[in-house]
Amino acid sequence: MKSKIINLLLILSSMIGYLEWGGNHHQFLWQAEVELLHKLITHPLDVMHPFILLPLFSQLILLITLFQDKPNKILVFSCIAGLSLLLVFLFFIGIISFNFKIWIFSLPFVIITLIAIKHYKTIQ
Repeated sequence: MKSKIINLLLILSSMIGYLEWGGNHHQFLWQAEVELLHKLITHPLDVMHPFILLPLFSQLILLITLFQDKPNKILVFSCIAGLSLLLVFLFFIGIISFNFKIWIFSLPFVIITLIAIKHYKTIQ
């Protein structure tokens, strides 16, 4: 049960990442994902980029692990790696650019990832 809660927290914390870019544009990752899913259906070639698809598919696979009796450790570690490509990158961007909003909204994912790694290393 603890593994499923951790996986759910990984999914939820990955959705609250915050993006800011020029021209006073900003968006949470869950908002960007809604747009991506819409574009994936209407214009799939517009979203065909590994930096977009890997985190998205990692979230979907983590969602599948919620329905497994015992989540597969290799699958979970792969999903953590896929999500970390984006969120740990955002975390460091927030630190380097002194952008408090980007940093603080990616921090929960980093913390839960460390908890998940520790948890999955201790179970058989």
